[in-house]
Amino acid sequence: MPLPTPACTDTPVSPGQMVVNCVAYHRDGRRIGDITLDAISDVLAEDDSFVWVGLHEPDEPLLEKLQEEFDLHDLAIEDAHHAHQRTKIESYGDSLFIVVQTAQLVAGKLAFGETHIFLGPRYLVTVRHGASLSYAPARRTCEHSPELLAHGPSYGLYGVLDFIVDNLMPIVRDFREELQELEQDIFAETFNRETVKRLYDMQRDLMTLRLAVAPLQDVISQLVRLHPNLIPDDLRAYFRDVYDHVFRVNESVSAMREMLGATININLSLVTFGQNEVMKKLAGWAAMLAAPTLITSWYGMNFHHMPELDKPWAYPTMIVIVVLVVGGIYGWLRKSRWL
Repeated sequence: MPLPTPACTDTPVSPGQMVVNCVAYHRDGRRIGDITLDAISDVLAEDDSFVWVGLHEPDEPLLEKLQEEFDLHDLAIEDAHHAHQRTKIESYGDSLFIVVQTAQLVAGKLAFGETHIFLGPRYLVTVRHGASLSYAPARRTCEHSPELLAHGPSYGLYGVLDFIVDNLMPIVRDFREELQELEQDIFAETFNRETVKRLYDMQRDLMTLRLAVAPLQDVISQLVRLHPNLIPDDLRAYFRDVYDHVFRVNESVSAMREMLGATININLSLVTFGQNEVMKKLAGWAAMLAAPTLITSWYGMNFHHMPELDKPWAYPTMIVIVVLVVGGIYGWLRKSRWL
C-alpha cells in the first residue's frame, strides 16, 4: 500500500491543538505513519490497515469531517460535540461510542474532564474534553507491542482505558496521604474551620470521582462479555485486567468517602465535646460564685433588726460559712468531673 502524505491534520482552525494525532497502522500492528484527515478514506479503502485519531476539544466542522470519513452516527457526534455526558457505552451498528470521565490534579486541585471514544472495526477515535492527560504514552505502549496491536483498534481502546484508570490510582493515594496529614488537626481540641473545609472539599471531590468511576465498571464489563465483532477473545483478558483496576479504584474511593464522613463526624463531635466541657466549667464556677453572692446579698437589705449585726463573731462566722459552702460545691463539682 502506498504511504499517504505525512501530516498532522488539514483542518484550518488551530489544527495543532485540536488534532493531536492521526496515524495509520498496518494490520500486523506496524505503524505506517501520520496521515491527513482527507487521507483517512484512502487508507480505509485498503483491507490491511486501520486508523487511530486523537482529538482535543474539536470544533463542529472537525467532528463533521470525522463523521464523513468514518460514517459516525449523528447522535454520537452530537454527544461528542456538546460534552458533559455521563459515563456510558452505546452501540451504533458495527461501532461503539464510549464516554469515560477523567480526572487530573491541576495545581493541587482535582479537575475533571471526559473522553469520548469511537470504536469501529477499522478505526479508533479519542476525543478529549477538559482535564485529561495526553494519550500519547498509551499510543507508544501499544506501538511497542505490534503483535497485540495486530488485533486492531480494540487493543488501542484497551491501552487508552488502562491509561485512564491507572492515572486515577495516584489521585486516590494523594487523598489518603492528605487525610493522614489532617489526622493531627482532626483530633485537636480546638475548632479549626480550615480543617473542616478541607475535609468537605475532599469529600466533594471523592463523591464526584466515584460518580465517574462506578459506571466505568459496567462499561468495561460489557467490553469483557459482549461485542464479539469488535473485541477479539484474545483481548478480553486485558479488559478484565482493566476491570480489576477499576474495581480497586472504586472500592478505595468508597472506603475513603466513608472514612471522610466518619472523620467529619468525629471532628464535629470532638469540637462539641470540647465546648460542652468549657460550658460545664463555666457553670461550675458560676455555681461557686452564686453561693457567696446569695449569702452576702442578705446584708444589702435595709432591715434594722438583723440578729447577726450586733454580734462580734457574726462576720467571721459568715466568712467561714461562705468558705465551707464554696468548698463543698467545689468538691462536689470535682467529684462529678465538671472541674
